[in-house]
Amino acid sequence: MSFHSNIGLIKKLTLHKLVNGFYVWFSYYISKYSKRNFNKGLPISLAIEPTTSCNLRCPECPSGLREFTRPIGMLEPTFLKKTIDDVYKELIYLTFYFQGEPYLNPHFIDMVTYASTKKIYTSTSTNAHYLTPEMALKTVQSKLDKLIISIDGTTQETYEQYRIGGTLSKVIEGTRNIVSAKKELQSKTPHIVFQFLVVKPNEHQLNDVKKLAKELGVDEVVFKTAQMYNFKNGNTLIPDNIKYSRYKKNSDGTYAIKNKLLNQCWRMWSSCVITWDGLVVPCCFDKDAKHQLGDLKQQQFKDVWVSQPYQIFRKSILKSRQEIDICKNCSEGTAVWTS
Repeated sequence: MSFHSNIGLIKKLTLHKLVNGFYVWFSYYISKYSKRNFNKGLPISLAIEPTTSCNLRCPECPSGLREFTRPIGMLEPTFLKKTIDDVYKELIYLTFYFQGEPYLNPHFIDMVTYASTKKIYTSTSTNAHYLTPEMALKTVQSKLDKLIISIDGTTQETYEQYRIGGTLSKVIEGTRNIVSAKKELQSKTPHIVFQFLVVKPNEHQLNDVKKLAKELGVDEVVFKTAQMYNFKNGNTLIPDNIKYSRYKKNSDGTYAIKNKLLNQCWRMWSSCVITWDGLVVPCCFDKDAKHQLGDLKQQQFKDVWVSQPYQIFRKSILKSRQEIDICKNCSEGTAVWTS
């Protein structure tokens, strides 16, 4: 996490949030070492999905591939407010992203504004195609703390090999608009991050994207490893540079994920994901919401967090994580490098 993020988070802290954070940390380590589920406190971080709709067709994304088994829709402001009202006293970090393009939700900016009034650190991820001058100004005015812009190439030819249907010039234009809006409103936020998903077609442009970020006034560049659904027998998107790959090549020519799949997971005690229609799922790897731990249309969040399905799922993590499908491609601890 960047220095800016740390400072921004510190400004959002209260004594109550610190105490809750200690409970979460304590619960995780007690569970980790005893191999028995213990849970006290509420999550310090949440991801809420503004929409499953997207304008692009990225090849390793269910939204881009239009291959969801769950419904496509938009997060409603009233539901968002109800959810935030239930957890804001404990919540430190809120990500407005799971699948889809957040700016396609017409109420997105209003929802960010509401979360900001509750003193929560807010972040989102976008392909930047909708950052018009007007929308950029609204984004800055919403008090969004971090804006992650996906830019997976520094030429149109490279960019469109992964961001299918996307236009690099729009990404650059959107970036300029948000930088300009920050200057016009004399705002330090949002912290602008270029996120570069490293794949074989673009791995030769790592230095180029850092140069471009500097020219545009972007605050930070992050290199992210790419998740592949089919990697065992290789994939044309796996980069040659092993540092930026989630996978390693075995002696028999097959591929396997690099990191060890330990029977532990900080995310299961500290955070979760809420879909646009109120389903609570363990983490961002459950893109199709197969592991539904609760439904906020029918339950209170605090009840879901300590419910039997959640307790059973945490116990399964501690017992044999390799048997859980969404964990088999997990990149925890290996996914991101900051420049």
